[in-house]
Amino acid sequence: MRDRLMLPGLILGVGLGGFVDGIMLHQVLQWHHMLSSTGSDHLGLKRYPVDTVPGLRMNTVWDGFFHVFTWICVLVGLAVLYRRTAPGDRPSWRTPPLWGWIIAGAGLFNLVEGTVDHQILGIHHVRTGPHRIWWDLGFLALGAVLLIGGTLLARRRPLEVR
Repeated sequence: MRDRLMLPGLILGVGLGGFVDGIMLHQVLQWHHMLSSTGSDHLGLKRYPVDTVPGLRMNTVWDGFFHVFTWICVLVGLAVLYRRTAPGDRPSWRTPPLWGWIIAGAGLFNLVEGTVDHQILGIHHVRTGPHRIWWDLGFLALGAVLLIGGTLLARRRPLEVR
């Protein structure tokens, strides 16, 4: 059972981790948007400032594409989970391996997104400003902690479900 939960758990974790990022950092806290560091990125993209209507519109569109990606990850993760388990063998949502892989997937999301978008492409950062590298490094560190902690939890013996 544990091995069958790894792929769907990781995919679910990537999607859910992306939702946490998009909802909390993009919408609620408004620390960044998908293109909020363009103009100083490593691709040479046109600047889309979030304090102008056209800039915010473009950032909102790309935030929407980001949310579509995370939503598809959640749907695919659920579909794979459903396909990998028989009706009488469905894991409880209390199953440590499932939650471990979901947490690990959220960490994987942070590590990949933080490395690609923040460091390699430079299209946005966790928070802009003079200390942005520390926010970006904290995001990566959180990703590493989630990946390691989730993997350790996933390797625990599952609870007996009655």
